[in-house]
Amino acid sequence: MPNPASPVPNSDAIEGAIALVTPVEPSHHHSHDHHHGHGHSHGHSHTHGAVDPEIAASEQGLWAVKWSFVGLVITAIAQAVVFALSGSVALMADLIHNVGDAMTSVPLGVAFLLARAKPSPRFAYGYGRAEDLAGVAIVAVIFLSALITGYESIERLRHPQPLEHLGALAAAAVIGFIGNEVVALFRLRVGRAINSAALVADGLHARADGLVSLAVLVSALGVGLGYPWADPVMGLVITLVLLRVVWQSTQTVFTRLLDGVEPEMVARLRHEIEHGVEGAAAKVTQVKARWLGHRLYGEVSLAVEPKLSVAAGDAIASHLRIHLHQQMPYLAEVTIQVQPQAPAAAVVE
Repeated sequence: MPNPASPVPNSDAIEGAIALVTPVEPSHHHSHDHHHGHGHSHGHSHTHGAVDPEIAASEQGLWAVKWSFVGLVITAIAQAVVFALSGSVALMADLIHNVGDAMTSVPLGVAFLLARAKPSPRFAYGYGRAEDLAGVAIVAVIFLSALITGYESIERLRHPQPLEHLGALAAAAVIGFIGNEVVALFRLRVGRAINSAALVADGLHARADGLVSLAVLVSALGVGLGYPWADPVMGLVITLVLLRVVWQSTQTVFTRLLDGVEPEMVARLRHEIEHGVEGAAAKVTQVKARWLGHRLYGEVSLAVEPKLSVAAGDAIASHLRIHLHQQMPYLAEVTIQVQPQAPAAAVVE
């Protein structure tokens, strides 16, 4: 690489370098849509008149949290009325889970609001990590629900109590299943669309609550057939289901907290990088990535010919940055380091 102190090339020289390193489309079919326009050289993916992907994703998250909260509150009220009439421990477990699920909307909503705040000197990367912390709160609520359910189920096995209004109990179970499954589908769809581990964990929680409601229906049928132990046994089954959800969600949430990333996501990033520098005299030497909330941050190292000018190296990085932001909208920032390729070691005979 030339001396950085050399004169900075003018804009025409930089535009020419970008044109030289723009990859030529291969003749085979490629699924990506390549429309490379000129963007800001400092790497922002924003274009004039477009919505910031960070704000758009946070708005989607808030929208999902708000309406799923409304759905769960309606479901919980209906089940609370039936629980007061029947005294079913399985329905009580379902009610606790629905209330807890609705409560998790609070930290999630706060996290999505914080994600919209601008970075500060103290928090230079923004507040996306609050979303991962909200995921920890969600896992804690699910675990607490499992403990309460397990305790109440064991107590009911030790001290059986008759159940009443079995028809209303079965109806409440069906209402709980439908309400939770709708919320689960909603949260999972939005959570996966914006890559939010916390929202996906909350969606899995709602799905588990739907299974809990089916267990309540089974307990009502069992008691109706003359098996009073069916209600507390279903409560224990619910406890096991919730503990399984805790294990799955803990793996996802704590992987994010420890800056872990899915291997397939790194593979996708590497694929896009290799396609972005195709046709340019650059070789990908290192690719790193980590999640911060629902936004991905990447680090890329490129090796180029030692004789390549500073302007040409900067053009390669600028073109690659634009390409990555176009193909991966959830990519918040990517740091691209261009280094001269180390000379090959001489072969000793």
